Amino acid sequence: MEQLSRNYHMRLQEMCDCFMDTDYQAELSRRIEVQSATLEEEALRYFALAILFTLTVKDRQLALKIKKGTTKVTVSSEREKRTLPPPPEEVIDKIVEIVRAITHIELDHGEMPLSLGLRSGQVEVQVKFRKSEDGESVKLVFPEL
Repeated sequence: MEQLSRNYHMRLQEMCDCFMDTDYQAELSRRIEVQSATLEEEALRYFALAILFTLTVKDRQLALKIKKGTTKVTVSSEREKRTLPPPPEEVIDKIVEIVRAITHIELDHGEMPLSLGLRSGQVEVQVKFRKSEDGESVKLVFPEL
């Protein structure tokens, strides 16, 4: 029997499935205080929770911005912008590395669609990378729900 390798994409979807029935905002706040076994696991967990929160509040964009010494995580729609508690800088750096590995975007600027299987459905998001001298940003643009 062939064993499936659990790549980042699959593990992100599994993490989303694992946290599907939780209070995302409370869990995101808790993630700042509690670190899991590995940096990779913590990054996947935080990113999955941020994605689920964005979908739940029906916002259109999740943005992770890193500028020299500061990180900012926001979710926004045309009407409103919310700030989520940011994870430690090493976690956000690992999230960027994971998203780059999933999308295979290695250039400073790039974008591509990403399909996420979530339980009995799926959502396709547009992933956008921007990198400059000041910092880096990763944006996920969600379809209108």
